[in-house]
Amino acid sequence: MKAHSSSTIPKKKSLSEVNQSVKVPKNASFWITLRAFLGPGALVAVGYMDPGNWITSVVGGASYKYLLLSVVLISSLIAMQLQQMAGKLGIVTRQDLAQATAAHLPKGLRYLLFVIIELALMATDLAEVIGSGIALHLLFGWPLLFSIFITILDVFLLLSIMKLGFRKIEAIVSTLILTILLIFAYLVFISHPSAAGIFKGYLPSTSIFDLSRTADNSRLTLALGIIGATVMPHNLYLHSSISQTRRVDYKQKSSIQQAVKFMTWDSNIQLSLAFIVNSLLLILGASLFYGHASEISAFSQMYNALADHSIAGAVASSFLSTLFAIALLASGQNSTITGTLTGQIVMEGFLHLKMPQWLIRLVTRLLALLPVLIAAIIYGSQEKVLDQLIVYSQVFLSVALPFSIFPLVYFTSQKKIMGDFVNAKWNTYLAYGVAVLLTVLNLQLILSTVF
Repeated sequence: MKAHSSSTIPKKKSLSEVNQSVKVPKNASFWITLRAFLGPGALVAVGYMDPGNWITSVVGGASYKYLLLSVVLISSLIAMQLQQMAGKLGIVTRQDLAQATAAHLPKGLRYLLFVIIELALMATDLAEVIGSGIALHLLFGWPLLFSIFITILDVFLLLSIMKLGFRKIEAIVSTLILTILLIFAYLVFISHPSAAGIFKGYLPSTSIFDLSRTADNSRLTLALGIIGATVMPHNLYLHSSISQTRRVDYKQKSSIQQAVKFMTWDSNIQLSLAFIVNSLLLILGASLFYGHASEISAFSQMYNALADHSIAGAVASSFLSTLFAIALLASGQNSTITGTLTGQIVMEGFLHLKMPQWLIRLVTRLLALLPVLIAAIIYGSQEKVLDQLIVYSQVFLSVALPFSIFPLVYFTSQKKIMGDFVNAKWNTYLAYGVAVLLTVLNLQLILSTVF
């Protein structure tokens, strides 16, 4: 049985140099096939543990102990649902989310969504670049502005790696993820967190969303910041593209079914790791920095706090500070790779640009770097100001998120687009419910902030 007619090859393939480039074994065992499909999920998971998560999660733990762990859990479950839809869209239609938007939505709406996702990419890059720049500054003592500017070189590093094949990128990203996971697992282990507090924290509490005058609205700000930092708009575009790197026989429906099945396994496994990392970040803030939120609201402050016995207690040491900076650099570099790829996907998909890919990557990188460089020039060495920008950038990502969710759910719920792979009704209703809930919460936050 053939796949739906929507799976005909589009005029321009998404990330054409790696599209359908990874061979998949035929009639192999579950584990051998899973191994072939593992990888794209790692690049997606990177966005769920980037430097933007660090400030919001650690400060969330330092401010409210384990209260916001439930937000991390719910965000991760939402992420799994949406990323599965994004990956399925790419595999079945052979279009990424940007290409599908350009093909199926009116021109005016397409350009509006393009502007919003470009701003979201800038907000994402703000966190990644500042995080990488501060890590280089802390590790090597380089001036902060120079450290931020040098991240432009990441584009050329990515171009070099792409020539080696997409599996090499996946291997590098996976290694950096493992580094981050091990460092934070160690930091949490020596901080002796409360098991009972962690368990209770995963149970949702309505106090997070209390917007009465006597309530502390920063709880909702941090909660939305965690959602914005965890469920990333750009990841929906990225996953819909890189899910197409595996070779699929589109003449056989069973081959498409297999690709969707193992893409889902890959995505959920990698996002589970991201959930663990995000939980570790918040638990670290709760167990080591509770009561010191104002003293660790910047990366450099966290770095110094890990060596300060008056804050971190008996476990404090310069070794822990160095581990933290290494993890921050690994996180920033990982996110920069995926952010640059997404910039290319969005520019090509929405605008149908016919430019050399290295030039598209450089242009999108410079566009994203512009607000970061302006902020760095204005505020200079005031790292705390730059770190506050990260928190607000994550809140903006939460505001921008519904503008990516609604088109994604719409496309994947249309039988004329997805054929036999259309969403189940309950899945569609649940996803729309998530988008509506996020929109309402964002409006409440904006109104409470303004008035």
